[in-house]
Amino acid sequence: MRAVIQRVKESIVSVDGREVGRIGHGMLVLLGVHRQDTDAGARELARKISHLRIFEDSGGKMNRSLPDTGGEMLVVSQFTLYGDCRKGRRPSFVEAAPPALAERLYNCFVGRVRQEGIVVETGRFRTMMAVSLVNDGPVTLILDSTI
Repeated sequence: MRAVIQRVKESIVSVDGREVGRIGHGMLVLLGVHRQDTDAGARELARKISHLRIFEDSGGKMNRSLPDTGGEMLVVSQFTLYGDCRKGRRPSFVEAAPPALAERLYNCFVGRVRQEGIVVETGRFRTMMAVSLVNDGPVTLILDSTI
């Protein structure tokens, strides 16, 4: 799995002009699923991201996690994170998981984050979405699970 994590002051995802998910302070996670990913990998990445210390403490150091701050998470599926642009000018998506596997592992990831006690909002799988955010920092990280 590949996750692009952005620390946000707020983030909203809409489908066909209708809001389907909104968070305040927390993380926007754009999540791509690789064709060889597993449930165990999804659970481990969810645990790691849930406890990333990317929020500032009273001393201004990134030393606090979502559970420490009461922050929320918005998770949006994004198969294009596995787009390969090394050849030609059109991305290849052969490394992205097929839809059924991707949706199952996306839901596994979201479920594990919820088990951590974090409020999670989501986009809609396999739909065109509009995502808006107010970056906090900005702080942006990219994490890859081990396949």
